[in-house]
Amino acid sequence: MSGIRVLVAGASIAGPALAHWLRRRGAEVTVVERAPELRPGGQAVDARGVAKEVIRRMGLDAAVRAARTETAGAYTVDVDGNVLETYRADDDGGDGYISEIEILRGDLSQVLYEDTRDGVEYLFGDRITELTQDADGVDVAFAGGDRRRFDLVVGADGLHSALRAMVFGPRERFVRHLGLVLAFYSVPNEFGLDRWLIEYQHQESGRSALLRPIQDAARAMAMFSFPAADFDVDHRDVAAQKRLLRERTAGLGWLTPRILAHLDDTPDFYLDQVAQVVMDRWSSGRVGLLGDAAFSSSPMSGGGTGLALVGAYLLAGELAAADWDPEAGFAGYEARMRPFVEANQEIGRLHVHSLAPGADAEPSPEPDMEAFTALIDRAINGVELPDYAGVPDSGASESSARP
Repeated sequence: MSGIRVLVAGASIAGPALAHWLRRRGAEVTVVERAPELRPGGQAVDARGVAKEVIRRMGLDAAVRAARTETAGAYTVDVDGNVLETYRADDDGGDGYISEIEILRGDLSQVLYEDTRDGVEYLFGDRITELTQDADGVDVAFAGGDRRRFDLVVGADGLHSALRAMVFGPRERFVRHLGLVLAFYSVPNEFGLDRWLIEYQHQESGRSALLRPIQDAARAMAMFSFPAADFDVDHRDVAAQKRLLRERTAGLGWLTPRILAHLDDTPDFYLDQVAQVVMDRWSSGRVGLLGDAAFSSSPMSGGGTGLALVGAYLLAGELAAADWDPEAGFAGYEARMRPFVEANQEIGRLHVHSLAPGADAEPSPEPDMEAFTALIDRAINGVELPDYAGVPDSGASESSARP
């Protein structure tokens, strides 16, 4: 072991993925998570292109595939349920609209936690309240009263990162709201879903409703999206979020009333703005950021999970390759990741723009399909994964190697 002690804030996807690689590179890792336990459910997230290679290198390919939604494809429908377009999971080599590896965020989080919990210290129901760094380390105070010292601290605590605000400044400086809101929650599968996702888009208002199958065939995941330039609801005020959802989906039609009927008894409601995080630097001294905390591309990019997984691999690898020197390690990580991040953020912005109501907007010029195809390829595969051959690697854990 290197004896390097690293504190990671956040136990969703980026945090446990980073813990996996830090542990393999020889660090002692603590993950602190303010929630009392892992958050279940959430939107379906995708692993495409280079992210699938990271999962393979983690030894988690079998475990991740076993937890997939196993969605066969998607239909877009009109208000009466008539099919307009069909997409299949094997389109584009499994990297298309419906990804070959599609998994609920909470299920992927569970896989990563199960893989790391035996070799990583997890502190649930706690959070960082104070952080002071010097040339040799970082002193951290926790809400639970503990005070400890670490060599490095990484914020992987999402779009609303408390660590980012503590070290880099207020969220308004970095978070760019894209004018769209998404809501997700599970409902009883009273809609006859059988491995096919169904999406209804109301073009005039820019609103949409969607139902997707999940592994539990008795339930389904619902999603709504709607424009909201004036979004100002507290991301922790669930009652206000549900009121907003009902207001903004009134009159949407299709299956909306039946989906909303389950709003008050769902166990996993989530609503938030579609936003990106844009920062000049993802590190300050011995503190760095990863995943949505550093470079959210928004759910509309389809690449947020890939960014988290690839970023975790590169951050741990670059730090270890730099013999844990934070300046060199963070610089190497940023240099490798930034073009990949920018491509995914551009995809996210283009997707939101394509959903915007077009009644009084200027008509969009015809897209340059060659340039767009090249952009998609950069967003899926546009980053090199070094082997880090000269860096310690304890190998995939026994739990991750199990089928």
